[in-house]
Amino acid sequence: MNKAIHAAVRRDLGRFIDALRKFKDGDRERADQLAAAWENFDEQLTRHHQGEHETAWPALEQVGVSRDLLAQLDAEHDTMAKALAAARTTMGGVHTFASAADAEAALGAMQELQRVTVEHFEHEEAEIEPVYLAKKDSPEMKAMGREFAKVGPVQGGTFFAWALDGATSDESAAIADTVPKPVLVVITGLFGRTYRKAVAPVWK
Repeated sequence: MNKAIHAAVRRDLGRFIDALRKFKDGDRERADQLAAAWENFDEQLTRHHQGEHETAWPALEQVGVSRDLLAQLDAEHDTMAKALAAARTTMGGVHTFASAADAEAALGAMQELQRVTVEHFEHEEAEIEPVYLAKKDSPEMKAMGREFAKVGPVQGGTFFAWALDGATSDESAAIADTVPKPVLVVITGLFGRTYRKAVAPVWK
């Protein structure tokens, strides 16, 4: 699941960068579309790194991951949060003014967010993925999974609709391995409507 989330974040960052490069001055409709996509992305990435700090890191420490490594990852989260805030400000400018100049500023901020996020993901994946795999059946990892699953149906439906939007077959399979397929179909069908209506068309 962690790998699938990282893939969705990488995918959206690439989409935003491509869209901002192509943005036409005064395109009010496109500015509104990108604002809807950004609102979802901002929420998903913020929730992800906050959830790691609050839920994943304590569980990983219990199974032997060092505090020094977790402190390094948290420092990278802080760097990401600053880049995310900068992108949030510039994307707000695009939404408000729909100008090519604001799109150019947002592009620079998004490229920096992509840089620091990918750098963090690569570090985390190298250090933490082997632990997840080795300890996946441990009580600590199972408890962590249950904690992450404590979300409302609308939040869950939106999350899965987002994570599956453009996912490869391997990424989709990783999600389906975590959530039974019938449940996944129901929750995305019933509660992923907002994403499918407001965000998914942005990338078509």
